[in-house]
Amino acid sequence: MDESLTIFEDLGEIDYKKAWDYQEEQFSRVVDSKLFNREHPGAEKEIEHHLIFCEHPHVYTLGKSGQANNLLIQDDFLKKIDAQFYKINRGGDITYHGPGQIVGYPIFDLEQMKLGIKEYIHKLEEAIILTVAEYGIKGGRLEGATGVWLDTNTPQARKVCAIGVRASRYVSMHGFALNVNTNLEYFNYINPCGFVDKGVTSMQKELNGEVDMEAVRTRLKNNLKKVFGLSFMA
Repeated sequence: MDESLTIFEDLGEIDYKKAWDYQEEQFSRVVDSKLFNREHPGAEKEIEHHLIFCEHPHVYTLGKSGQANNLLIQDDFLKKIDAQFYKINRGGDITYHGPGQIVGYPIFDLEQMKLGIKEYIHKLEEAIILTVAEYGIKGGRLEGATGVWLDTNTPQARKVCAIGVRASRYVSMHGFALNVNTNLEYFNYINPCGFVDKGVTSMQKELNGEVDMEAVRTRLKNNLKKVFGLSFMA
């Protein structure tokens, strides 16, 4: 695959809605460039891909095909635990975002990258699997589910990274959430990704100690670069 020009941004901790609005802005720019190129052959604009990293304050998000009853608490308890709730336009069911979790939002022109949506998700999973492997954690895929799991196909199967994406005009948005030093208690208030019989874990829990977030971000960025053949703008 030819290297793709990619703008990388780490937004730090940011309100979920602000990050969602920012994603939509960048998504619209990529789609507009694609439409311009189709309507103006010979005067094409270069498509710029985007890779956004961030952390969010406590928030639950429900995908468009998700079931609202997978949120197990009411509005008053949401306020008590200082969490927000949003229904959003990605695929998948309900998940949690919060401090100590690396959230990634790739806004890629999958058509230019010659990727179908299944292959795209497979590559996201691969980058996460490579990253946790650098810490001695063996991640894998669970049949019938997206994301990265540990001890797959056993009663101890547990998810370390959730993936939920949206693609329109072959441009992706939303993405993944890797639990690094995440407070796992917040998952007790949902059926994560709609599962009632699967657990959730973090790198911190698996390694019995806090993990350097910046080091994980660097390794994850490098693995995404390798897996997708990205070239980051200076």
